[in-house]
Amino acid sequence: MADVFADEAVAAMVAASREPQPAVSVAELRRGGKARAALRTPGPAMPVEDRTVGGVGIRVYHQSGADVIVFAHGGGFVLGDLETHDAFVRRLAHATGRTVVAVDYRRAPEDPFPAAVDDVLTVLDAQTAARVAVAGDSAGGFLVIQAALARRERIDAQLLVCPLIDVTLPAATQPSVAEKGTGYTLDVAQLREWIGWWAPDKAPDPLAEDLTGMPPALVAVAEHDPLRDGGSQYAQRLTAAGVPVVHRTAAGHVHNFAQSVHVSTACAEVDAQWLRDAAQLLSGSGWDATGGGGADWVPASRPDV
Repeated sequence: MADVFADEAVAAMVAASREPQPAVSVAELRRGGKARAALRTPGPAMPVEDRTVGGVGIRVYHQSGADVIVFAHGGGFVLGDLETHDAFVRRLAHATGRTVVAVDYRRAPEDPFPAAVDDVLTVLDAQTAARVAVAGDSAGGFLVIQAALARRERIDAQLLVCPLIDVTLPAATQPSVAEKGTGYTLDVAQLREWIGWWAPDKAPDPLAEDLTGMPPALVAVAEHDPLRDGGSQYAQRLTAAGVPVVHRTAAGHVHNFAQSVHVSTACAEVDAQWLRDAAQLLSGSGWDATGGGGADWVPASRPDV
């Protein structure tokens, strides 16, 4: 059966990812990420402050509420920064009414594990708000899960978009790694190389941890994402441990749909749904005390393209 994508824009992203790509340096990839970020629709206006906490750079997106979200960006532990995720973080702060503290953590290959985890924990530990959630996409999801494992009693929620769970990317137990690992925008071979720079042999596997007492979670995965099964397994393990979970699958979508809202109506739809879920769950009115899933996100129209 042919793949069905959420809309023509998503199909075009997949087609572009299947074209030969020139070899470029990490510096060039980072510059490209900043250039693409500059083309995205800006997020909502709000007071924003760049500063440091314990030597770690942060960007604070101020809201009137007293509660906080600590955010870690994705990028395979190598790419991504405050600029690449600025629009998304603004949407998150606006939707939830919480001040968001985005962490400019150290990246590989310059600073391998555990530098990034330590930076997220440094920022988390500096928060004085009564309620502090964590949020992250892709590799940033892995980082905030590590923070939640270390500070589970301190965190009131974990908000995850297409999270990287097991950095060994085991195709044997996560079929989506093999099925979607090439030609679906996120290349697993490239990701494995970056994780190798980051030293995956030292990074704990959340699926092997005792998840009892972990904070409630919103876990969103995408149908055509190699990381899909890992995220779903994490949601299932949390549920089995008695943790309230809302687990969504974005039908017809590829990795990190939230970064493509400016080109895809379908991406904008699921991003908006994720933000609504996040706001509802942080308000305390949306947790299902028995765990459980919730409906998947299916675009209003899924053409065969």
